[in-house]
Amino acid sequence: MTNSTRFQAEKINQHIVEWLLDYAINAKVKGFVVGISGGIDSALVSTLCAQTGLPTLCVEMPIHQAESHVSRGNEHIAQLKERFPNVTNEKADLTPIFESFKMAVPTSENDALLNLSLANTRARLRMTTLYYFAGIHSLLVAGTGNKVEDFGVGFFTKYGDGGVDISPIGDLMKSEVHELSAYLEVPQSILNAKPTDGLFGDDRSDEDQIGANYDELEWAMHNDENGKTLNDFEGREAEVFKIYKRLNTINQHKMQPIPICRIFI
Repeated sequence: MTNSTRFQAEKINQHIVEWLLDYAINAKVKGFVVGISGGIDSALVSTLCAQTGLPTLCVEMPIHQAESHVSRGNEHIAQLKERFPNVTNEKADLTPIFESFKMAVPTSENDALLNLSLANTRARLRMTTLYYFAGIHSLLVAGTGNKVEDFGVGFFTKYGDGGVDISPIGDLMKSEVHELSAYLEVPQSILNAKPTDGLFGDDRSDEDQIGANYDELEWAMHNDENGKTLNDFEGREAEVFKIYKRLNTINQHKMQPIPICRIFI
């Protein structure tokens, strides 16, 4: 990390922490709750929340979770508790609840739609759990979505990991998330891990699902914002831009306010 990059990371870090602290004070809550997945986004958000000095509750919510995700999450929580006395943690094993849900609803012959619906169900069970902890401890649910996910390709579950009170890193590109996480000394195992949503009970990465990595998606997002079109590119660039535009279009329902039927009679 160069001196200029470090200086920029320091400024961003300070700005987000001050924003979090001001918001919590004005909302008259005690602190924050963060769902810990073993990924870089939740590691960064929980570290930023911890820096406010307010109570920060880290919650693990495994549902048939891959062991690599669990071990990275445990490593991060242990490190965070050593660094910040205001950090505590809880574990809510949601696997039995998830299995009970599956038994209570009909199945589907369309495996792709069934697996996607169950993946989204995992995210929504976790959202419900975070709000339970937030409720009993007077905390805010801190979201872990970054700018590419939340406003580029809509790679999140509506009313799942998208159901939050505040979004501390929603204006950071994934590359900026990495830079700030490195500056804040997030565990190397998390910095090196492939991004994954962990919603399918295996180690498939975000790139496996999307068809492009975050560097490519950032590139496409910048070019789209600058008015470029598919006709401006060829080869892999055209393929990535097409992926970005398709996801950005079909996921607008996640990024826009809920449509309201206005009555003018």
